[in-house]
Amino acid sequence: MKKNMGTVDIVVRILIAILFIILFATKIVTGAFGIILLVLAVAFVFTSIFRFCPLYLPFKINTGKKE
Repeated sequence: MKKNMGTVDIVVRILIAILFIILFATKIVTGAFGIILLVLAVAFVFTSIFRFCPLYLPFKINTGKKE
């Protein structure tokens, strides 16, 4: 698995994940939409941890440093 995410991309994803979790925890967003946001938050955290986004592959996007 080749890394394809840069630092800025990771920070933005983590911040968005935190926002989604806060919105759900404070019950601003509930129901099915809230669950969808939680699933997205988990996906953002995992892609940030591994520095790899599978959706970037078909589009040949790489926000990381060139090796």
